[in-house]
Amino acid sequence: MISFKEIKNDLPAGIVVFLVAVPLCLGIAMASGAPLFSGIIAGIVGGIVVTLISGSQLGVSGPAAGLAVIVLHAIQSLGSFEVFLSAVVLAGVFQLILGFLKAGSIGYYFPNSVIKGMLAGIGVIIILKQIPHAFGYDENYEGNLHFLEPQGGTTFTELFKAINYITPAALIISVLSLFILIFWDQVLAKRSRIFQLIQGPLVVVLLGIGLNLLFLNFFPNLTLRDNHLVTLPVADSIGGFFNLFTAPDFSRVFSYEVLFLAGTLAVVASLETLLCLEATDKLDPQKRISPANRELKAQGIGNIVSGLIGGLPLTQVIVRSSANIQSGGRTKLSALIHGVLILAFVIAIPNVLNMIPLASLAAILLMVGYKLAKPALFKTMYRNGMIQFLPFVVTIVAIVFTDLLTGIGIGMAVAIFFILKNSYQVSHFMHKEKAENGKPKYHMVLAEEVTFLNKGNILRTLRKVPEGAELEIDYTRSAVVDPDVKELIEDFRETAHSKNIKLTIHEIQQEETLEKIKL
Repeated sequence: MISFKEIKNDLPAGIVVFLVAVPLCLGIAMASGAPLFSGIIAGIVGGIVVTLISGSQLGVSGPAAGLAVIVLHAIQSLGSFEVFLSAVVLAGVFQLILGFLKAGSIGYYFPNSVIKGMLAGIGVIIILKQIPHAFGYDENYEGNLHFLEPQGGTTFTELFKAINYITPAALIISVLSLFILIFWDQVLAKRSRIFQLIQGPLVVVLLGIGLNLLFLNFFPNLTLRDNHLVTLPVADSIGGFFNLFTAPDFSRVFSYEVLFLAGTLAVVASLETLLCLEATDKLDPQKRISPANRELKAQGIGNIVSGLIGGLPLTQVIVRSSANIQSGGRTKLSALIHGVLILAFVIAIPNVLNMIPLASLAAILLMVGYKLAKPALFKTMYRNGMIQFLPFVVTIVAIVFTDLLTGIGIGMAVAIFFILKNSYQVSHFMHKEKAENGKPKYHMVLAEEVTFLNKGNILRTLRKVPEGAELEIDYTRSAVVDPDVKELIEDFRETAHSKNIKLTIHEIQQEETLEKIKL
């Protein structure tokens, strides 16, 4: 349910998310090779439809940059945007089914080190991608999170290009905006409640519009060109507005290429949503846990609606969600407000949005990026030890040099390596007791869960037992012992007499095993 108890916090947060979301929706649509308005439709559906169904209090949904490349190739291969929309609808149906099958639990199997690395990696990417916009170099589209740029080059080559193509007015606006945002956050917001209700990002957007109007009237050479401003499609009439919507073409919905595309969209969108859901819960000051299966159902219904009216596929998006949290959002009302504002402005006053400089939004996103990748986070993860720090850092580097899902996959591989290494090392405990009659005595207790991965470590320990010793192997406390390990112990039993080793094995009884499983 939507609660209005926190409207004093949710309203300003919703306005900030709205300002950030509009250019991202347009940029992702441009990168996807789709009509610009399709990104706005996805933003509206994500803000209103998904929010009303979702159980996430702070997550914000909309078109996702991670799907842009898939969408671009899909539209080109299918040869029709309308046919592509049928795949979006079908992907939503698949997500709905995944929700009912309780597939949302997949998100719980990602280690904290990887989730925190994802958040920090997104923060670093936002900073790197927004620096060119802050300088007034707006060739790369808003919302791009890939290392390789669509027009050629990489994230870093774009930074060097930006230095050579500085737009003075954009630089002035972004520098002043950053100063205001920092001063607002660090000084003003701590002194008076009014500065908490009126968000700094709203002030810098108004400042950007005002400065550009000032340049237009008094310093025409400094005036920002249209490509430095938000560019929202403007309808000349009510009929023209409804013409911006597109109906899907279901004539090829059961063809192999559409079914395969729908399955791909459903899997990638669901995975990205679950990761962002987990990350958003980590950022939530109240540490609420969002129902993952309900989120899949909400995203499924959202994609069905989006596809039916001409929108891009959507997911929960960490950039918008983190902007929501950092702007003081408390409940899902802030996400709903952002969706309603997009719809209202698109219908009533789209020209006002087209006055917003991208440099103002770059300053806002630079602050979002910094808060996601604060130096204090790196220090905390380092203090937690290499088992946490290495997957964290690898995830960040991999995301920066590839893309979100690839980076997370690489981070997971490193985390799994440490999990397997720990499992290998903690398979058992060997205790040497006092020797009796001059014979050394050993007591080996197996861990609660012993898998085939532990074979090597156990075998190495058994080989170190000296001739003439006494050895007790105890796995009465083990809930699970892999058959491979049992076979290894049985083989050792057969060879122990050749070393004059007195071997005693304490096994768990079948009834006890069943009782443990029930518990």
